[in-house]
Amino acid sequence: MIETERLILRAWREADRDPYADMMVDPQVGNWLGGPFTRTQAYERVARFTANLADTGLGRLAIERKSDGRMIGHCGLARTPDTPPVPAGVEIGWALAPDAWGFGFAVEAAGAVIIDGFARGDVAEILAFTAATNLRSEAVMQRLGMARMAQRDFDHPALAPDHPLRRHVVYSIRR
Repeated sequence: MIETERLILRAWREADRDPYADMMVDPQVGNWLGGPFTRTQAYERVARFTANLADTGLGRLAIERKSDGRMIGHCGLARTPDTPPVPAGVEIGWALAPDAWGFGFAVEAAGAVIIDGFARGDVAEILAFTAATNLRSEAVMQRLGMARMAQRDFDHPALAPDHPLRRHVVYSIRR
C-alpha cells in the first residue's frame, strides 16, 4: 500500500471489479488504450493485476480517493512484455475515471509509485509511454520530471499499422 495526501494505492478488492469495469468501458478511457474494453476484459485486467502483484511485487494498484473511499483508477509498475519494439524495462502506467481527470491525481499517484519503485533498490529506471496523440498523459510524464527519450519511440505492435494510436512516445526517469 502507498499513501499520499489524497490517495491510497492498494491491492485490488472484489468490490473494485465493477467500478473498474465501468471506467474501462467508457470510451473516454478505453479509446486511449486501443478501444473501449468489454466488462470481461476489464475483469481479466483486475485478475492479471492481482496475479502480477502476488507473483512479482510489481503491478497496477487500485487508486482509492481518501475523501470518499471511491476507487478512481489504477497506477503502478510492471515489467514491459518481451515484444520488441516495446522498450524493455519497468514501466509505470495509470488510468483514471474521467470525472477524476484534471485534479492532479495521476501526478500524485504516479509520483508516489516512482518513489516507491526506486526505494525497492532493484529499479534504476522507470519508463512511461503513450500514444503520441495522448497529450494529457504526456503532460503527466513531464510533470513527473520524466525526460523524453525520442530514440526509444516505437510503433505499438498490438495496434494495426493504420491505427491512430500506433505511434508511441517514450519517457524515462532514473534513480
